[in-house]
Amino acid sequence: MFSLVALGCLTIGTNAQTRNEPVKISPIEPTIVKAPAKPNDAIAAEPAPVNPNAPEISFETEVMDYGTVEYNGDGLREFVFTNTGKEPLIISRAKGSCGCTVPTWPKEPIMPGESGAIKVKYSTNRPGRFTKTVTISSNAKTPSKRLTIKGTVKPKPVEPGADATTLPVKKVTEGATPLEGNQ
Repeated sequence: MFSLVALGCLTIGTNAQTRNEPVKISPIEPTIVKAPAKPNDAIAAEPAPVNPNAPEISFETEVMDYGTVEYNGDGLREFVFTNTGKEPLIISRAKGSCGCTVPTWPKEPIMPGESGAIKVKYSTNRPGRFTKTVTISSNAKTPSKRLTIKGTVKPKPVEPGADATTLPVKKVTEGATPLEGNQ
């Protein structure tokens, strides 16, 4: 059946071309197709509901200035916080911005009204100024909080008995006669 229809169309097209008649082409109506709505459009339009009872983490300070610290001195400091929300606060993670900044945090839930501390140990074997961050992740209304430590570590002290201004010097003997083979 299909072959008969195809043969008929081919014959009509060939007859029109052999008689030098123009082939009629019917115009196609343009159609406008709307793109489907993005699935995230509805989500972006409606903000996520905020839990009015969610825990809140309130730090006494979010920036800890170590001041000037001795080389290999005490690099341990504490960021004290309070759960000012109405539900238990759970800190899931605390991450230093580099390996020289190591935080520790309470693993147990902090009940409403209770306090806790994030301990931060900075490696003070790196002389010079420093500014590092610790990012806290929790179930609080603000789930991510950034704490900052800064200060200056004094230069490494000179070892007793070593003179920092003396450099090794090649000895020169004036008027000495060179040995054979060293000419």
